[in-house]
Amino acid sequence: MKNAVEASPDRPVLIDRFLEDALEVDVDCIADGKTSVIGGIMEHVEHAGAHSGDSACILPPVSLSEDVLVAIRKHTHDLARELGVVGLMNVQYAIKDSQVYVLEVNPRASRTVPYVSKAIGKPLAKLAALVMIGKTLPELGFTEEVRIPHFAVKEAVLPFARFPGTDVILSPEMKSTGEVMGIDADPGIAILKSQLAAGNPLPLEGNIFMSVCDRDKSAVVPLAMELSKMGYTIYATLGTSTVLRNAGISSLGLFRISEGRPNVLDLIRERQVGWMINTPSGAVPRVDEASMRMEGVISGIPVTTTINGLRAAVDGLKARRRTKRLPVCSLQKYHEQMYGPREID
Repeated sequence: MKNAVEASPDRPVLIDRFLEDALEVDVDCIADGKTSVIGGIMEHVEHAGAHSGDSACILPPVSLSEDVLVAIRKHTHDLARELGVVGLMNVQYAIKDSQVYVLEVNPRASRTVPYVSKAIGKPLAKLAALVMIGKTLPELGFTEEVRIPHFAVKEAVLPFARFPGTDVILSPEMKSTGEVMGIDADPGIAILKSQLAAGNPLPLEGNIFMSVCDRDKSAVVPLAMELSKMGYTIYATLGTSTVLRNAGISSLGLFRISEGRPNVLDLIRERQVGWMINTPSGAVPRVDEASMRMEGVISGIPVTTTINGLRAAVDGLKARRRTKRLPVCSLQKYHEQMYGPREID
């Protein structure tokens, strides 16, 4: 530090600190230079650090406190006003211990605008275009954030199956090639619909394989308990299996791939596993982890790589058992529930 200051005394030293296990939030906003209106606040399912284009998200948020939402709305309106935004603006936040951090602000349209527009029944891109040629939001009749009575889940469509040998873990580098939306009055059912639409349907019964890193072992226990109660048979690597058994959860232990057989590759090749849950042990994946994930993708097996993703999936499966079905309703019907029968723009 002393040497750095002596070498360049007129330039500050920047010190970065990572936010571990932070929750990421996307906000789409439209402004006319004076008035700003939030189109949607989207809570990401994956942890902050995964590219926002690869993250699943849910609108409206399901776990943010009212204080956090108040802070997010205030920061968004303040940014739009101070930056003099005329048109669309996207803000990405990270939430850690109820503290709201601004990750980035983009005074432009975001890829989430079509998704938000369909969820709330308002054509944000059209409204923004009109604002940019001189219209005001009061003139256009859009002055308040829309509070929707349902849940809309955006899920990324990832092309891993078309690129054999590619690892499936999410990172700051965007990998998705598209996205889909699941919508329902129940957030869990909306999540299941999004997985089904993304070509990643979760099995309603059968065998599950689990192998989670040390930092996730305590968090996976209650989720594994729920899956066991739902009747799934759990296979796990020896370390994960030991943790589950110590918590009273029945599981069948397997060797790591490099340690011997039977291992998860045997289950995959014998078609004895319908869902794989593996959280990576670090930025540089171990050979065993990468191998099992790639083999799972090639075999068409759903692979979950984050605890938050697993938590959302468990919520969806529990909701599916409550409802016994996946109700289907057109987008226009959802909009009619909010606005009454009308011509959709």
